[in-house]
This record gives sequence, structure tokens and C-alpha cells, in this order.
Amino acid sequence: MSRFLITWAFNVLALWAATALVHGVYATRDEAVTLIVAGLVFSIVNRLVKPVVTLLSIPLIVVTLGVALFFVNLLMLFLTAWVVGPFQIDGFWAGVAATLIVWAVNALLEAVRARLERDRAS
Repeated sequence: MSRFLITWAFNVLALWAATALVHGVYATRDEAVTLIVAGLVFSIVNRLVKPVVTLLSIPLIVVTLGVALFFVNLLMLFLTAWVVGPFQIDGFWAGVAATLIVWAVNALLEAVRARLERDRAS
């Protein structure tokens, strides 16, 4: 359960970065609450829906040499925006930019977490 909480927190930070950096990605109501809920939904969508979509997309993923995985991630972000009404993404290119930022922030935070865990184990 603690791993899920870490993922949720990372996703909240990543979505906050996307709203701060991408024109066209925003929260229409209380930003903090919206981002916390959107982070939760995004974490659940990535845990439950993404594996099914990825499995169904395997032929396309193979043909595109993995590029289709980016679009699976983009779809998960748009699905999150659809479920969480106050979290909005205005258009395809805003979604592309947000997906790149969410990926980069999560990669950075995961690298820091792994480094801290490795240092703590030493």
C-alpha cells in the first residue's frame, strides 16, 4: 500500500508541474484538491486500465517500435481528465506536452526515491 501512496504523491506533483508549465492544462476549481483527486485517478487508471490497453496494443507497439506506448500514456492522461471534470486538457498538443512533463517528473522523482532507498540500505 505504501508504494501506491508514493505513486499517488509523485503523480500529484507531476500533474502540478504539467498545469504550471503547459498552457491548456489546468484545474477549473480548487487546484490543490483537483490535483490530489486527479493524481489518485491517474494512479488508479495506470494500475488498472493501462495494462489492458497495453496488452491490446501489442501489435501496434511492435510495429511502431514502442512509439505507441507514448500514445497509451497520452490516453491515460486524457481518461483522467475525462473522469476528473475540473482537471482539463485543451487539445491534443497540450496533452502531448503534459504527457512528456508527467513522464519526466515521475522519472526524476523515481530516480531520487531509488537513490535514497539505496543509500538507506547501505
